[in-house]
Amino acid sequence: MNGFSPDLESLPREVIDLYLKFPDRSDFLPVEAADGRLTFLVSSEDGIRKASFVSTACKSSGSFKFVPQKTLLEIAEKLSFILEEDVELNHEGESISSDEYDILSGVHDDAPVVKLVNQTIMSAIRLGASDIHIEGREANLIVRFRVDGRLKTVKTLDKGLLEPMIARVKVMADMDVAETRRPQDGRINIQFGTKTIDIRVSTIPTAKGEKAVLRLLSRSETALKLDILGLDDRQVKLLKRLLRSPNGIIMVTGPTGSGKTSTLYASILEIQNEAVNIVTIEDPVEYRIDGIAQVQVNPATGVTFARAIRTFLRQDPDVILVGEIRDEETAEAAIQASLTGHLVLTTLHTSDAPTAVARLVEMNIEPFLLSSSLLLVIGQRLVRKICPDCREEVEVEDEIREIFLAKGFELERCFRGRGCEKCFGTGYKGRIGIYEFLDLDDEIRKLIMRKASSTEIKTLAVKQGMQTMFAKGVELIRGGVTTPEEVITVTTQ
Repeated sequence: MNGFSPDLESLPREVIDLYLKFPDRSDFLPVEAADGRLTFLVSSEDGIRKASFVSTACKSSGSFKFVPQKTLLEIAEKLSFILEEDVELNHEGESISSDEYDILSGVHDDAPVVKLVNQTIMSAIRLGASDIHIEGREANLIVRFRVDGRLKTVKTLDKGLLEPMIARVKVMADMDVAETRRPQDGRINIQFGTKTIDIRVSTIPTAKGEKAVLRLLSRSETALKLDILGLDDRQVKLLKRLLRSPNGIIMVTGPTGSGKTSTLYASILEIQNEAVNIVTIEDPVEYRIDGIAQVQVNPATGVTFARAIRTFLRQDPDVILVGEIRDEETAEAAIQASLTGHLVLTTLHTSDAPTAVARLVEMNIEPFLLSSSLLLVIGQRLVRKICPDCREEVEVEDEIREIFLAKGFELERCFRGRGCEKCFGTGYKGRIGIYEFLDLDDEIRKLIMRKASSTEIKTLAVKQGMQTMFAKGVELIRGGVTTPEEVITVTTQ
């Protein structure tokens, strides 16, 4: 740090209290107060926004010293700013069922590593992270959170903590602690007040020690309602109508992490009742819901997507959810199930809805089977929403304006988030889906029958009124929901 020494004693208590309210403090750090001026170490533009907010809220002017994030995190760790021990998880089986941890319970004699892992999970939940990455580097270990689809380093720790942290995670997930040479999977259940969170754990051996990734999944069904995913009224009505079809396939397409599984489960919950027999085959089972028979793919025991679908047909199902169509065998089994009187919900990895048809034809699925079984293809992406507490209107840059003009949309002004305490200085808070619905009518079915290209199908669908994901994104930009950069990032091929 070129001889710079933090002077923590000069910092007013209100500065420290406000700073500690930010769950993500990885890119700014108050280090000195003198003559009415606060000095911050910062490592990014987001860090400057947060520091500016703190100095303004505390009625002080601020100065900033840019440092590498690694240096900032090392100083923060030494000053005990990032690690918190105010909330801990419960030991296995205390006060609750043997397979859940109560995140609001505290055990005062926990070992330091237990406290560290507990606090890391708690911080991720507070921040709304979807994933926690714990991984070794050459000289240390880092902890990264994925928030609103973006990975961010939030901790750097001594590399000697890697093995104890991984071991603790394995104990919580009921995994083999002694096995470090092969990948493992496990699951942790967290009780957070009235909310239950499933944590899916995956570990892999790497050249720098084991790496653990924890996927946080809320069991709250309020987050899985069609009306709040981002669908417009017309799309919701169409999907609800088709979900009551006795047979056919409803397919959701998009890359990994685009919210396909959430859309499928919101659809399932829309039609779930005691009169409907719903079975699912997934890899892995992400949301566990009572009243639905959910099956985990396990190639070691012969449980594959295709074989499970054929077995399901002997279970008298009304609705079958297939986690993903990965190969020709699974595609054929899903189509046969739909043609024999079952509603099939599934996903496929394609860039947009029209491309899904071409992909299935490439899998050697006969066009006449597709045209008679497909009911609806949904393309979707997730974009970050602008924080409503610091949203402001700004002019669109020339380069951005030209990109939208090339696609036929005029964009002069838009909204962005300045960064505030509510959004932790990022300018974004939460995510929302943007969708395109390919409703298969007779004209589109004729194109499928003659193996038309995805471009031809898309051209006809748009002519008939299909709103593309990009066009939907423009609506959200004009409505002040998201930024042009977000829409370009997720929709531009």
